[in-house]
Amino acid sequence: MSEQATSQIQPSQAVPASAPTGKPAGKGILLSDSAVSRLQLLLAERQTPEAGLRLAVKGGGCSGLQYAMEWAEKARERDKVFERDGVRVFVDPKSYLYLMGTELVYEETLMASGFKLQNPNVKAACGCGESFTI
Repeated sequence: MSEQATSQIQPSQAVPASAPTGKPAGKGILLSDSAVSRLQLLLAERQTPEAGLRLAVKGGGCSGLQYAMEWAEKARERDKVFERDGVRVFVDPKSYLYLMGTELVYEETLMASGFKLQNPNVKAACGCGESFTI
């Protein structure tokens, strides 16, 4: 995959959730089938099909860094944009350094549901899974 501002993520490129996480799986942000389906539904409910999900890494949390997710109406000038099946994810250049090879997954269980980032770059994480160390 090239390092262009917009990258097409094909379903066949997604890394299975059970893949080993010792090294980055590659460049880019991978979008699992479950994440794409859920984001398509949420974007349709919001009636903002051109919007996308912004992923970021910020300082804080008990392990030093933490993830942030929010809706964004459009990409910023220097953002990397990852798209699959009409769903867009925006990542600023600084956060991208921490997120290369990460897969966005949507999980739904009896106890909880939500998006999770399976980041192969993480060396340690807190018990809640919201902060990490690289």
